[in-house]
Amino acid sequence: MDAVTMLQDVVPPQIPEGASSMTILVEWPPGDPGNPPHRHSGPAFGYVIEGELLFELEGEPERVVKAGETFWEPGGDVIHYQDGNARTDVPCRFLVTMLCAPGRPMLTLVDEEELGRRTHLRAPRPAN
Repeated sequence: MDAVTMLQDVVPPQIPEGASSMTILVEWPPGDPGNPPHRHSGPAFGYVIEGELLFELEGEPERVVKAGETFWEPGGDVIHYQDGNARTDVPCRFLVTMLCAPGRPMLTLVDEEELGRRTHLRAPRPAN
């Protein structure tokens, strides 16, 4: 099939009965740091439409996801540290489809106390 290009193929965790799904469009202006550290109740699958996304999950080094590339995260207990615009000169736009655990919010912010307790789980920071 010439009209189809595989962008991402991952095995998500089991999806509980009663879970919901939502697809959102996120648009960060140039230099926007994105959401503060948070977690999602279920897995999330994303595609960068425009610009570059600074992306960091707990236990993984931060990385830049460019337009045309995908990302995913398992959700659950994993902290999502960064999802901001990696560029100061152009906007960043990306689509995310998220699966939400029944009866739980899609996004929960992580407080400073918990971040402190989990410092050992965060990948080393790049030297500035």
